[in-house]
Amino acid sequence: MSLVRLEFAQDYATLTLNRPQRHNSLIPDLVETLAAHAESLAGRSDLVAVLLQAEGPSFSTGGDVAGFFEQPRIERRDYADRVVGGLNRAILALLDLPMPLLGRVHGPITGGSLGLLLACDLVAVSERTFLQSYYVDVGFSPDGGWCALLPARIGEAKAREIQLLNQRVLADQMLSLGLAQALVDEVALDGTLHTWLRDLRYKQRLGVMATKRGLMPPQRRASIAAALEAEKAAFLDMIDRPETEAGMARFLKR
Repeated sequence: MSLVRLEFAQDYATLTLNRPQRHNSLIPDLVETLAAHAESLAGRSDLVAVLLQAEGPSFSTGGDVAGFFEQPRIERRDYADRVVGGLNRAILALLDLPMPLLGRVHGPITGGSLGLLLACDLVAVSERTFLQSYYVDVGFSPDGGWCALLPARIGEAKAREIQLLNQRVLADQMLSLGLAQALVDEVALDGTLHTWLRDLRYKQRLGVMATKRGLMPPQRRASIAAALEAEKAAFLDMIDRPETEAGMARFLKR
């Protein structure tokens, strides 16, 4: 079973996170497969858009804490390097897509999976959707763009408040913060994305692609890549500490 499906229909592609039994939590094979699929779409000028969605009750609950905890301490850093490094590669590959990336988000997004949402150009969420970081509860250093991308989107003060207090950001708050463009009943998510697809079909494709390039100039892309790399370095610095291991154990007992 592929942990990420890439499918084509008409003039668009769909990327589906496919680890529903573990709430699409992030492990090396999943993030690396997602990155590879996104990179394979980089040269596709024939696609109107790419849809990003997930199977199961959750969009994605971030890095699989059990996956980190179960690694022998001597191997945990290398494992974390694959997870966070693969996630960073996937985020950048999604940001690099020449066509719009449309997010269909039907449930929780926690931890580093935030970066997948922040890579989207347009996001539709359901009432069940929420964001939450959990880093201060587990004892991890933030990854997935919580420091590298989120402050530029919602303001530094709000990003600090949400993370330091581990606040849950509900779907209506996501809408007001500009993290989502539509809040609809879960059964209406597909219709919302297909409305966006229909609208994009009437746009000049070269103009759409030029707009995406303009919104991500090389200097901004380089700055994001450097900030994501800094997140990874901080994450790796903490992952094999005894207090981090103790924090993971407490979190997993909840």
